[in-house]
Amino acid sequence: MTPYEHVLAGLPAGIVVRDQGIIAGYTTDFRKKYTGASPALLRPRSTEEVSAIVRLCNLHGVALVPVGGNTGYCGGATPDDGGQQLLISLQRMNKVREVDADNLSITVDAGCILSEIHEAAAQESLMFPLSLGSQQSCQIGGNISTNAGGVSAVRYGITRDLVLGLEVVLPDGQILSNLSPLRKDNRGYALHHLLIGAEGSLGIVTAASLRLFLPPITRVTGFLAIREISDLMPLLAKAQQYTGEAITSFEFISSMSLDLLLAKKPELRRPISAPSKHYVLIEAATSSPILPLDQAIEAFFEDGMSDDIIVDGVIAASEQQRLDFWNLREHIPEGEVLNGGSVKHDVSVRTSDMARFIELGAALVDQYGQGARLSIYGHVGDGNVHFNVLAPEGADAPAFLEEVTSEVSPRIYDLVAKMDGSFSAEYGLGQDKLPLNLNYGDPVKRDLMNTLKKTLDPLEIMNPGKVAHSRFCALNGKEVQCL
Repeated sequence: MTPYEHVLAGLPAGIVVRDQGIIAGYTTDFRKKYTGASPALLRPRSTEEVSAIVRLCNLHGVALVPVGGNTGYCGGATPDDGGQQLLISLQRMNKVREVDADNLSITVDAGCILSEIHEAAAQESLMFPLSLGSQQSCQIGGNISTNAGGVSAVRYGITRDLVLGLEVVLPDGQILSNLSPLRKDNRGYALHHLLIGAEGSLGIVTAASLRLFLPPITRVTGFLAIREISDLMPLLAKAQQYTGEAITSFEFISSMSLDLLLAKKPELRRPISAPSKHYVLIEAATSSPILPLDQAIEAFFEDGMSDDIIVDGVIAASEQQRLDFWNLREHIPEGEVLNGGSVKHDVSVRTSDMARFIELGAALVDQYGQGARLSIYGHVGDGNVHFNVLAPEGADAPAFLEEVTSEVSPRIYDLVAKMDGSFSAEYGLGQDKLPLNLNYGDPVKRDLMNTLKKTLDPLEIMNPGKVAHSRFCALNGKEVQCL
């Protein structure tokens, strides 16, 4: 028997799926950039069954690839094409274990869908603020493993800021139970933070304790046109000042991003009649029943207009209008797909450098892009922007975008590096960005990550080839990928 057959033989039949029709749903990544193969999908029902699976994989040297909602952008949950790696899905582990309303915490299985956690919190008149476009299908284990950001990070932070504790099955099958939802716990290393953003390369997250918040009573949403890109961060500072730092979302949308979407989705409408080069979707919220947030936003709007920063705008007059604003923002990626796809650059810089990065990056695309279209949007309130390049209309998109990848992308990443930014703001590394990490990552950090990987997972059975692995060696003082 093959090593993986030994593993499967030691598991209950009820958790093993060999149907390739089902397995095929997990062997190609969301962007259809990577396709692998696997002989079986494992669907455990408990942490103990996850532990048993990992112990067997460790014993027989079989690689294990955790899969979730398959909404990632970097191939982090896609097996290789060797057909020997087993897939493991925690979709059957989807219980809410506890809601402690007084402690403002919720403890859930890792297979819980994000929107279901929202619902569980709402039943207790509370809120879990992590919000993503894929929240109807992504699982919280995947959110934790990729350290997801989302549209509310300005106010509530990213996933790392929302996790109080984790339960994790380590590469040898041991269960690290660190689920206590304490705010303050200084008993040595915060080990659960190692697993956040690790993409299953150091262990499998099976449960999490998460922070909850009081839900907003008043929410005000505006769609604004601004005059200059240099006004972006001063506008956010002004909004924070007027609202008492109640801004939850601050999203930038370039005119090209919006035009690409509206050209292919004519049923959608531009919120502002007069065209502009730069738009901002801004939202503020408060749980206070007495704070006059509406008045604060109106005063902010008037001040921005008088300072000639805001040239036009509209405040949502109803929940439906608010949803219409967000519908535009959430469909921007679809607009790119419908226009032939894009080369994506998920980057972050200091918020103080955001406008300068956009200006300099756009100049690079103008200089080297041979007529390429540039779609810029994202959570600029936390320094994250999606800087995506599309082929000109009528061009051979695949061939053009391949040239963009080789000729334009390195210049964009060089610019990010010069600004001490990150080439991966919220999508993680997966397998897609390992070359970027080799070129732009801190070599000391990279070496430490590889050391941790070798120490915790010496057989490299946990999602091998993703995030960090030992297949890099030194040659004449430089790191190269070993064969």
